[in-house]
Amino acid sequence: MTFEEKLKQYARLVVRIGVNVQKGQDIVLRCPAECYEFARMIAKEGYEAGAKQVIVHFKDEQISRLTYDYADISVFETVPEWQAESLNKYAKEGACFISISGGDPEVFKGVDSNKLKANAKASDKAFEPFYKRMMASEIPWNVVAVPNKKWAMKVFPNVSEEEAMEKLWNAIFLAVRIDEGDAVEKWNAHNALLAEKCKKLNEMQFAKLHYKNSIGTDFIVGLAKNHHWEGGSEKDENGVEFVANMPTEEVFTMPDHRIGEGTVVSALPLSFEGTLIKNFRLTFRNGRIEEFSAEEGYEALERLLNSDEGSRHLGEVALVPYESPISNMNILFYNTLFDENASCHFAFGECYPTTIQGGNAMTEEELFEAGGNHSMNHVDFMIGTSDLSIIGIKEDGTKVPVFENGNFVL
Repeated sequence: MTFEEKLKQYARLVVRIGVNVQKGQDIVLRCPAECYEFARMIAKEGYEAGAKQVIVHFKDEQISRLTYDYADISVFETVPEWQAESLNKYAKEGACFISISGGDPEVFKGVDSNKLKANAKASDKAFEPFYKRMMASEIPWNVVAVPNKKWAMKVFPNVSEEEAMEKLWNAIFLAVRIDEGDAVEKWNAHNALLAEKCKKLNEMQFAKLHYKNSIGTDFIVGLAKNHHWEGGSEKDENGVEFVANMPTEEVFTMPDHRIGEGTVVSALPLSFEGTLIKNFRLTFRNGRIEEFSAEEGYEALERLLNSDEGSRHLGEVALVPYESPISNMNILFYNTLFDENASCHFAFGECYPTTIQGGNAMTEEELFEAGGNHSMNHVDFMIGTSDLSIIGIKEDGTKVPVFENGNFVL
């Protein structure tokens, strides 16, 4: 296929499988300004699929950086009502949401951390209705990536901008299964494989998982009682299937935020608010991160972990085989959407209510008592390696191998 044909397949995939827009449903597209051409393709595909309206919110990361550099901190302490009302209103009305990522991984490096923290807190409060519906999968949502030059040069620093962009586009297409043949059919088959893996894990109902590898991870995490493994497609409140992340190679569930002992060492850098956090180590006691270190980006890690109490606890456990399409590319993407799908990972912060039986019907307090974590953040970080072992531990103490040498054996 030509590049243009692949782009059209990509847009079709996002609309038809990603959010699976239904006739008469609105699409809200949040997009970097420089991705306007792909935004137009999404809009066209959306209307052809029967969307009532495609609403596009453009944003420019360079203007955002300038605002952080020059604006007073008071600007970041509130969110304009019209911005909050837009997302919250469309979410309440059952729209589907597409977000395009792919900016400069270090665009906010050196920004005043007080401004970043103020903006994060204000956004969490203002968009709370939207975030709650999204985390509970009440509405279809999807995150995909479109490269820009700075991101491409970060991933491929030893070639020209043009070649770097071409290489990154090719890697993205490969990751989302766009080459010869029908990408939609390939994703249907992929979703079926992930569903089968979830079925096996759900039948096991492990009480804990024990992680161990040669770089220093030796960690036991508890799983919430009646937890539910998910992966690939999921269903919104109307029973419509959608895929939240493209690419995705993971199956994931809810940890018990109160149970976690030992040390976790990062396997890949984490990009948080435009700063790369490298080679970090976390020590857990009673499910809480009590000690941490980082060779690079310590202040960003500290800011993340001190955002609120929930950021010191885990909200997601995700399993990804080391032998997977993204991992096999042997590319560090500096983008969590891709790097998390090359490696087993955890997430600091908010849990997904859908990953425990009856979670969507629970109050926030009931979910917390069941083991579900609550936080303003949900940030994935990668811990999978080629020698990672994971042992599942049942309530009666029975131990079952889940991973050996970085891959599923269950």
